[in-house]
Amino acid sequence: MAFEFKIIEKEQINSVIPLVQKLNKNNISYEVLEQRFSEMITQNYECVGAFDNNKLIGVCGLWYCTRHYSGKSVEPDHVFIDEDYRGKGIGKQFFKWIYNYTLNKGCEAVELNTYVSNSASHKFYFNEGFKILGYHFLKKL
Repeated sequence: MAFEFKIIEKEQINSVIPLVQKLNKNNISYEVLEQRFSEMITQNYECVGAFDNNKLIGVCGLWYCTRHYSGKSVEPDHVFIDEDYRGKGIGKQFFKWIYNYTLNKGCEAVELNTYVSNSASHKFYFNEGFKILGYHFLKKL
């Protein structure tokens, strides 16, 4: 199967919200996500979509920054492939596209976080050559 991967235009960013809601099982409302994405697109953020004949089947946010220990890096965020499309190699194709795209933007490293409970993603990222560097902590204010 041939899938298309492309940057989602800022004007279309709300198209990713239904998939992001499936990822975030903590029930963040559409309205809150809409507000957050409208802020995110003004920052060092892009969003890539995976498409099957113009149907959005996967998303991955890309955050850009420069870190003292890794140089210019990209952080894939809220990576999600629709359940009906899993196990078809789309994740591997998606990340190959992301590596090429971000290399062309001058990135030297890829860093990411994944939920502790998402063991399927851990296996995927290990197979992609990622190493565990640390822990991600969160404190709500």
